[in-house]
Amino acid sequence: MTHQTCFEKALFLIDQANSEDPNKEEWQGKNYPKEQLYAERMLSQMQLFCPDASEVLQIAARAQHIQRWVLKRKDFPEGPVGYKHWRTTQGKFHAETTAKLMLEAGYQQIDADRVMVLLQKKQLKRDPEVQTLEDVICLVFLEFYLNPFAAKHSEDKMLSIIQKTWKKMSTKGHDAALKLPFTDDMLALVKKALS
Repeated sequence: MTHQTCFEKALFLIDQANSEDPNKEEWQGKNYPKEQLYAERMLSQMQLFCPDASEVLQIAARAQHIQRWVLKRKDFPEGPVGYKHWRTTQGKFHAETTAKLMLEAGYQQIDADRVMVLLQKKQLKRDPEVQTLEDVICLVFLEFYLNPFAAKHSEDKMLSIIQKTWKKMSTKGHDAALKLPFTDDMLALVKKALS
């Protein structure tokens, strides 16, 4: 058996957890477990956006939605308060699950604690790594999930979603977002939201 670094083992364990996703997403003619595909997109975007990202930040990107299907939105109350509670509970679940897998992979407690801070978005706008993770989340959303969202929502709702997404991002994130391969329709929508 080849020697695996803690980093490789952590990514393997995260991928193993996400491969159990019962929800599937088709991409380029192939079916993927939904959260495994999202995890791949996140790490790929992190490595593009921040090539010198720490191992812990890369792990946070890969684990951003780890086993997201476990806590279902429908099990929380309707409306904005219920949604916020679901999101907060998800963040804590993702953080604790990832920290546990990191310890299993051989990381120290200090690294596991740091990933928990990142995945719960503590100190957003004040912690550069949390901000980088948020930028990457927004970039992945804009590149891969904006189009499907637009098919389900009104233009007004879409303009609001884009504006809220933009507010969470740094200037570097904004610059990267404007270079994404948007369709003409989506680019027009983004420009309208930002005007």
